[in-house]
Amino acid sequence: MAKTTANYEVMYIINPAVGEEGTAAIVEKFKTLIEAHGTINEIDEWGKRKLAYLINDKPEGYYVLVKFTSAPAFPAELDRVLKITDGVMRSLITVYGE
Repeated sequence: MAKTTANYEVMYIINPAVGEEGTAAIVEKFKTLIEAHGTINEIDEWGKRKLAYLINDKPEGYYVLVKFTSAPAFPAELDRVLKITDGVMRSLITVYGE
């Protein structure tokens, strides 16, 4: 029998140029989106960190790590929304805890 849910984690980096309110709005947007399609297990805002290399000519970004459980079809939609959201510089979704 196939599993109906899996554990995932998404790390995304927000452009610090959007400011504190913009950052909070983006974090809230993805928190709401994930809660609508699954269960959030943990949200860890690492805050502003220096990047290993420049992304869009920016030396730092605001890191957010979210661990969640959802149906296997949802991460593709989450990835699509992350890619089209202004202010999100990079994102990566991985499966964990199999």
